[in-house]
Amino acid sequence: MGALTPTDAVIDEKAVAAQAEQALEDIARIRAETGKVIFGQESVIEQTVLAVLSGGHALLVGVPGLAKTKLVSTLATVLGLATNRIQFTPDLMPSDILGSEVMDQDEHGRRSFRFVKGPVFSELLMADEINRASPRTQSALLQAMQEYHVTITGQRYDLPHPFHVLATQNPLEQEGTYPLPEAQLDRFLLEIDVEYPDFEAERRILLETTGTSEAQVEGVITPARLLEIQGLIRRMPVPESVVEAILKLVRSARPGHGDAFTDSRIAWGPGPRAGQALMLTARARALYQGRFAPSIDDVAALAGPVLQHRMALTFAARADGVSMKDVIAKLVEPLKP
Repeated sequence: MGALTPTDAVIDEKAVAAQAEQALEDIARIRAETGKVIFGQESVIEQTVLAVLSGGHALLVGVPGLAKTKLVSTLATVLGLATNRIQFTPDLMPSDILGSEVMDQDEHGRRSFRFVKGPVFSELLMADEINRASPRTQSALLQAMQEYHVTITGQRYDLPHPFHVLATQNPLEQEGTYPLPEAQLDRFLLEIDVEYPDFEAERRILLETTGTSEAQVEGVITPARLLEIQGLIRRMPVPESVVEAILKLVRSARPGHGDAFTDSRIAWGPGPRAGQALMLTARARALYQGRFAPSIDDVAALAGPVLQHRMALTFAARADGVSMKDVIAKLVEPLKP
């Protein structure tokens, strides 16, 4: 196929602009519908939707009772995704997630094995309190989250498309929890901190969730439409200045490159997957906010959710009371005008 002529390029730009306008309308409806039942968590809603619009997975971290599970179930309905929920517990087994083979016997007495699919075979998997399962069980999601299929007794089984994992985690250290390994964390596009609601939001929660009825949400888009928006986001242009900002930020977070601040604070830093995550989510954030191209401000805003689970502090930094948020804020400073 030959190169596009100037006329073809103009037509293509107009087509993309029209698709973007329609996507803006769909995203506005998603925000409005989700806001009917989730109060005072605008940034959490935004980042969770961004993860899905970017085609990735998200880990929601917060103390109990902050509507993390409610948000995930609400988004499943609003986005029209078939969903399954897994309550992770210490005794959960990999087969409880992936499925298992059972033996069947026909009317002639012949026996054969049949694979019974587990809850991972859904368009949106809600992994509730994912850090309560053992590392053996957590690892059952590694292949699914990265390669979008699972292998059982040498046989490949493809997952539905789209496929997203939205997991919740309680940050309080307590008995019966297992920290997620680095490989598992890296598969989450974003780690989203769920904070306490502000005063007015909590007032609204009290008034609207303790009566005889609660607001119900409806589906706004379909899985096919979600895939179209995800494709559109990948086609959005990224200015060279934004690409350079992403590269500088990610590379500055890696120790061993002669930066005294990084070397003294960071034990190990993010890999290229962090840059990929910033490229996708910066585009998605621009569209979410009504713009057709990302800016450096988008990179700065998403630095925390993208980087904080892909880095580790040194012992000296922890001993000094330095937090990961402090370190990332320092790394982001050069991006600001």
